[in-house]
Amino acid sequence: MHLLNVDWHRRRWLAAGVAVTLLWSAGDAVPVQSSPDAIVATLMQRELPDLAGKEALMLTVEYPPGGASLPHRHDADVFVYVLAGEVVMQVAGQAAVTLKAGGTFYEAPADVHVRSANASSSAPVKLLVLMVKDKGRPVSRPASAQTRTEPR
Repeated sequence: MHLLNVDWHRRRWLAAGVAVTLLWSAGDAVPVQSSPDAIVATLMQRELPDLAGKEALMLTVEYPPGGASLPHRHDADVFVYVLAGEVVMQVAGQAAVTLKAGGTFYEAPADVHVRSANASSSAPVKLLVLMVKDKGRPVSRPASAQTRTEPR
């Protein structure tokens, strides 16, 4: 039984690695390096005429029970609203917070999002996310990616 469990975990990590690679290389196609079973839906993407070179992106992210994303960064102003369930959020240098439905979270452009995880092992969590980002820039990149050096 133990060997089957180990094999299952190896296959899941391999699938997650493949999904992360595909998601990261897709640029704007998805917002986060998430587990392969996370559901991400883009609701709206619009240029912001009063903010030259910026665009807004609104989406939903749903993590299954126990689901989480890998550490990443968005290089954007990110506003999160918890629609259902509970989520644990943390950016580097700050304490982790657990948010319930109705809770909010902000991530600054220079933040590294080290933890975004469903707090429940039995119920999904659904988030509404609004990002203000540089037009044409990737929505997300791995936390290990070199920090951007050009001026904002």
